[in-house]
Amino acid sequence: MFKQEAREEIAIVLDFLPNGYPFDTRPMHRKTAIVQAMGKEHFLLLELVPKKGIFLQPYEEVYMGEGKRDKIHHIIGKIPSEKLTQTAQTELNVIVEDIVNKDEKRFVEFFNKSQPINTRRHQIQLLPGIGKKHMLDILEKRAEKPFESFEDIKERVKLIPDPKKLIIKRILIEIRGEDKYKLFLD
Repeated sequence: MFKQEAREEIAIVLDFLPNGYPFDTRPMHRKTAIVQAMGKEHFLLLELVPKKGIFLQPYEEVYMGEGKRDKIHHIIGKIPSEKLTQTAQTELNVIVEDIVNKDEKRFVEFFNKSQPINTRRHQIQLLPGIGKKHMLDILEKRAEKPFESFEDIKERVKLIPDPKKLIIKRILIEIRGEDKYKLFLD
């Protein structure tokens, strides 16, 4: 059975290049505007082409699903994080933090539902700064009662680093391809 490729419906603009990439040597009239964006659901980094005459701003959400698109002409495809412009790199951190803040319940569920990867490692241990001791403490506390918020995790699990920051750091690690395991990217 094949795993279906993650699809994004909504992307968040990281950078808008109205004249395409600066290193594109084609004549100006042949250049295409480029949007570097991140999918809101699966954190995919994407390169998009806006419709003619459309100007986009960082943080703007754009629909790019199957139906009629207002602002996006087509999707070029996924791009590696190294290809992001300096502006896009900077905005990436802010936008990931914003997504985690707005969808706290989704990320708190990770602490409630995470599973062992193998006999020696647990998904929770993939969070930066979480070792075996914190992991065991988290598992013990969630067995008593599921976590309800990041604040709840901080209160019940003593000396844990800020769980929201751990999630944000982990997502950025996955976006940059710095680990083979994927918890939040598909």
